[in-house]
Amino acid sequence: MTAPAHFGDRLSAAVAQRESQIVLGLDPDPAKLWPGAGAAAAPEAVLAHCRAVIDAVAPACVAVKPQLACFERLGPDGWRVLHAVCDHARDASLLVLADGKRGDVPVTGRVYGEALVGVLRADAFTVNPLLGRDALQPFVEAGRAAGAGPFVLVRTSNPGAADLMDLELATGEPLWERLAAMVAGAGAPGASGLSDVGAVTGATVPAHLDRMRELMPRTPFLLPGVGAQGGDVAALGPAFAPGRAGGLVTASRSIVNAHSEGGGAPGEAARREAERLRELAWSLA
Repeated sequence: MTAPAHFGDRLSAAVAQRESQIVLGLDPDPAKLWPGAGAAAAPEAVLAHCRAVIDAVAPACVAVKPQLACFERLGPDGWRVLHAVCDHARDASLLVLADGKRGDVPVTGRVYGEALVGVLRADAFTVNPLLGRDALQPFVEAGRAAGAGPFVLVRTSNPGAADLMDLELATGEPLWERLAAMVAGAGAPGASGLSDVGAVTGATVPAHLDRMRELMPRTPFLLPGVGAQGGDVAALGPAFAPGRAGGLVTASRSIVNAHSEGGGAPGEAARREAERLRELAWSLA
């Protein structure tokens, strides 16, 4: 049986092939879907909306990041829709990054990992590390066995991240630095030089990125917070120090709702915004 490809190598190859570091976030709200999608029952309308968004912006993106909670709230049909959205993304040659921020004791973490990479067949997924190394390890192992990559929360993009992640430990460093060291130690580099364990490093506090790169020199960064949360792609240069695949810029509302800001048909506006972000991020690396 052939061993699965290393996630860092898979990511590097995908970024080079697509010439993009943009991750399309999908956070569908049944009350705020593109025109034409809302005529059907909520699950089918969400599916039509997500397919239309993917079709519009896939050429400018390397991955799609469905927010699992937005599908789970639809009930049993939500999981069916989620699987269909992931299949549609794969048909468009996009990686699938499942955003559920799972985290639990080791035995449950192992089951979460199996569900994400075995059932949903995600190429990557987000993980909450605050239960410690032993709870993180099953996610790493599940990803490694499938050629998928966990992206571990290190310093998130929401304002409340400062409540805990910036707290100074007894050893003098902030909590996020301890988490960064944990992530660096959990990953293994591939032929590309990138690790198979990534880090969620919010784009809203770019001042941390130089230090994050010191602590995690080979780790791929997932950079949420661009657009609606105020993050600026132009400030993310240090993320790309290991190469273009070292930073993945995720944008959700700023792409999907671009027509609300600039006018025009939703698909055309979303495509323009995704391409603008792609060109800007590509120019930094």
